[in-house]
Amino acid sequence: MTFLKSQLKNNRFLIIVLLAYVAVGIFAPDKFLPSLGNTWYYVKEMLLIMPVILLLTSLISAWVPKETIENAFGQNSGIKGSLFAFLLGSFSAGPIYAAFPVCKMLLSKGASIANIVIILSTWAVIKIPMLITESKFLGPEFMVVRWILTTLAIFLMGYLTSRFVKPEDLPADDEAAATDGPLALNADYCVGCGLCAKIAPNHFKMVGKKASIISQTLSPGDGLTITDAVAKCPARIIRFYN
Repeated sequence: MTFLKSQLKNNRFLIIVLLAYVAVGIFAPDKFLPSLGNTWYYVKEMLLIMPVILLLTSLISAWVPKETIENAFGQNSGIKGSLFAFLLGSFSAGPIYAAFPVCKMLLSKGASIANIVIILSTWAVIKIPMLITESKFLGPEFMVVRWILTTLAIFLMGYLTSRFVKPEDLPADDEAAATDGPLALNADYCVGCGLCAKIAPNHFKMVGKKASIISQTLSPGDGLTITDAVAKCPARIIRFYN
């Protein structure tokens, strides 16, 4: 029963979507197949894009020191950090959902909330390829004016969000679920990459595309392996109390 409740909680959004499809099939059957076709299109797109994004975030998390991210995007990076965030979002590629694991990783490495808002907003509405297309269809004057006003709004949103939302308010910074051993893991925010199970298979495994702890018993040398798994987790959901 506990496992069932956990699965329902972890997949509640998926359940809501499935119920919505059932409702469409019952009350608007003519729209059921087209809606399934649209869903499958976006699922295929995500299957092509998200593995690359998760690999990228894992590599950055493993190879880029926290100090580097803090200097570039941290709370004390000032206008330089905001400009870096603006440029990162402007020259990004892929749909907006690809930005979320990247930004979550940057937050865990010390990026400020204001700069994360700037990255997300710029990624969503003023990427360079989007501006080129906008200029073609709506004219360069429209594009320039809209870009200026949107840019001002983005920096303002970043500042206001940082005033009202603090790092400790974000789920990404929640402590992992409490356990009776040295390891703790919050599966609610697991992205299913499987790195922990590959690096430390004696202590982690994947259950229903979510990481799970299978052993709290440490043998000589396990500390280094577990520390490596913690460092490379892109979602930062593992805690090791050694």
